[in-house]
Amino acid sequence: MKIDRRIKYRIVLDTETTPCSGSPTVDPTNMFVYDIGWVVTDKHGHVYETRSYVNKDIYVGEKNLMESAYYANKLPQYEQDIQNGSRILTSLYAIREQLKRDIEQYNITEIYAHNARFDLLSLNNTQRWLTKSKYRYFFPYGVTICDTLKMARAVLSKMPTYRNFCQQNGYITKNKRLRYTAEIIYQYILKDTNFTEKHTGLEDVMIEKEIMAYLFRQHKKMSKELFARA
Repeated sequence: MKIDRRIKYRIVLDTETTPCSGSPTVDPTNMFVYDIGWVVTDKHGHVYETRSYVNKDIYVGEKNLMESAYYANKLPQYEQDIQNGSRILTSLYAIREQLKRDIEQYNITEIYAHNARFDLLSLNNTQRWLTKSKYRYFFPYGVTICDTLKMARAVLSKMPTYRNFCQQNGYITKNKRLRYTAEIIYQYILKDTNFTEKHTGLEDVMIEKEIMAYLFRQHKKMSKELFARA
């Protein structure tokens, strides 16, 4: 497709993971990524490219770990999706190469994820384990990682309607703080508490790019970068 250089393109990305052997906690540095999805979008949520990959190095190469995946019940769905071509089964190297091509083609400078720290660290952990630390970082150098969770906390925490929504639906932590999961935020945007996430990479990305667009539409001051600049 023809690229409009007037548009600032962004990538919104999501991963699904399985614990490393002997790792009972949800520590991203002890997680392997088996599902990666992303879209090329803009601040309004328009979609220009969609990508959906199953990481063969983990999904097949470490199949014994897949039974410990948090959404292992979805494995039959993955098999169907791989067969019908809606998800591509390939190596982490090939997935990263496609990400690099999209970044170069669309002149991407920002990658967004909800709770981006988890995706960043789990991708790095997978990359390091598979390459025996020869290659330590999944995202190309120079790309800024942005966190829609951080953005949401800055914007939604100041909105009485969001506070009321959380209080009315019990979306409060044990420390009496508002919750900001992608599912809850999207329920708020839709005004539909029956909505549930799919917990598959690309499908969740389609929610998260809408969250990003919603937050930008509020025109509020917010910090978006995962790592604040000095």
